[in-house]
Amino acid sequence: MSTLTKDQRQELKQALLEQREDLQRHFESSMEDGAPAESLKDSTGELSSYDNHPADAGTETFERSRDLAIDDTLTDEFNQVNDALERMEEGTYGTCVTCGEEIPFERLQAIPYTAYCINHTPNRDVSNDRPVEEEVMTMPPSGAGEVRQRNAGKFDNAEAWEAVEEYGTSNSPAMAAKRDVQDYDENM
Repeated sequence: MSTLTKDQRQELKQALLEQREDLQRHFESSMEDGAPAESLKDSTGELSSYDNHPADAGTETFERSRDLAIDDTLTDEFNQVNDALERMEEGTYGTCVTCGEEIPFERLQAIPYTAYCINHTPNRDVSNDRPVEEEVMTMPPSGAGEVRQRNAGKFDNAEAWEAVEEYGTSNSPAMAAKRDVQDYDENM
């Protein structure tokens, strides 16, 4: 049994109800926009992708996968909020489902739908899996980029004009209609 006061319990219940309402509004607004299309072709409304640049299809794919990932995350959060409200009705809210210890009020304020104490929070480590493409990629040849690294920082913007001026300007003989330097000097 949790030792939360009646005011604390009411504060947390109100936070959960507001969070559930916000999530419901998100799902209702996404349904107004239309249910997610089954295929990329349906979602873009294009009859054919032949006339589109491949980057356009890449952008659409990225946007679609991002939206689906956000919806998955919010669906999971919605389910956790509902579970927390059920635990409140059952009288088990505020205790860890793993060890039965009380969850501190401050933790519940930060994450009102949590069902775990800090010690038993499910593992949320970032995966160390690498993209499958790395298995078929070849390493760059040895020495690649060494010249660029050796010359890094040797050309600054202060000397840019002098470096370019060596090749001529719009007023120099290199660009003149008459390319004879003597004629050019005489016309000046």
